Amino acid sequence: MIRKTRLFTPGPTPLLPAAQFAMAAADIHHRTAEFRALYQRVLDQLKLFVGTKNDVLLLSSSGTGAMEAAVSNLTSPGDRVLVLSAGKFGERWTALGKAFGCEVDVVSAPYGHTFSLEEVRKALKIETRAIFMQATETSTGVRHCVPAIADLIKSANSNALLVVDAITGLGTTHFDMDGWGVDVLIGGSQKAVMIPPGLAYLAVSDKAWEAMEISLNPRYYFDLRKERKNAHKGESAYTPAVALIAGLGAALDYIAQQGGGDLAAGRAALVENAETCAEMTRAAIAAMGLKLYAPDAPAAAVTAVLSPEGIDSGVFVKELKSRFAAVITNGQGEMKGKIFRIAHLGFFDYMDTISLIGALEHIAVSVLKLPGFQFGQALTAAQKVFAQRDPQAAAKRECQCGREVSHCARKTAAVTA
Repeated sequence: MIRKTRLFTPGPTPLLPAAQFAMAAADIHHRTAEFRALYQRVLDQLKLFVGTKNDVLLLSSSGTGAMEAAVSNLTSPGDRVLVLSAGKFGERWTALGKAFGCEVDVVSAPYGHTFSLEEVRKALKIETRAIFMQATETSTGVRHCVPAIADLIKSANSNALLVVDAITGLGTTHFDMDGWGVDVLIGGSQKAVMIPPGLAYLAVSDKAWEAMEISLNPRYYFDLRKERKNAHKGESAYTPAVALIAGLGAALDYIAQQGGGDLAAGRAALVENAETCAEMTRAAIAAMGLKLYAPDAPAAAVTAVLSPEGIDSGVFVKELKSRFAAVITNGQGEMKGKIFRIAHLGFFDYMDTISLIGALEHIAVSVLKLPGFQFGQALTAAQKVFAQRDPQAAAKRECQCGREVSHCARKTAAVTA
């Protein structure tokens, strides 16, 4: 049989065809009225996608570039900062803080878990300049509770800035940046917005802009004040990734279409899609007798699964790729060989999820011969979840207005946005 490569990785994620076409046609000089119009439109769309009234900036870099920009623009050497760490990307915040001369306090949680709010409360000091955290720890499949941390900062009457790496959180979790009081929210292009790596974006609060005026750490390419000044003119400070920006515009148009032309409703639909695919996958994993790595705080962006005792998780990765051209990811660092990770963010849907679960069943029965497992158990569990969550089925059951189901589904998405 023929094989069609499918990515089930938490970045890069599958590319949106419309974005690929837009990138291929992006023969635009970046200092022209044509590009300025595109750039300004994309920046305005990003504000709707993030769900904020704050300025949103685009950087030609990976998400780590935006993380570095947050540290370098908001801190000075010797500043005390607090990092909430429960995986490889939390550890990256620690490394960045130290690289820019900060005194870094760390609240850690074991891999596969989220951190204790009481420990965070105890670690927060009067002089804490900023708190850095993930919305989703992609290395472990854990979702952290951002609003709880924001509330804690308020209840402690702290002036600390809250900086959130939402690179895999955006498009998989509902955020209220302005309402919660998040000061910097970071996203990346190779995640839920369905285009290749190379762009990072940041939403920045007024409080954070004020803090930049007294921060003393050096910055040049990642000077956010310079980017903001140029963005107000429809330009970037330096040569932008023109093709990626064109692709991003097409992707945001597509997301808006999923909400009947409303980008906020489309964002809500994108999150609901990730939540559904993730819950289907978790149910399938349980039906196979496997265990989740993060059962208490599972993310919608990615599901991390413990490999059965005595079996290297790389076997799942290798067999899925060699037999079905399905690409999932192994664990990172000390988790390599212990877990495998399946993504749900961006251009994934019901059909992708069902096909991956079917392939996992084949590996479990035909290759690993897991005891007590038969074909169909995981697929049945996933189908039941989808039947319960399917918004069209729900609209068909509940609608009494006489309108077509698609109208009601869009209306429901708009309300939940």
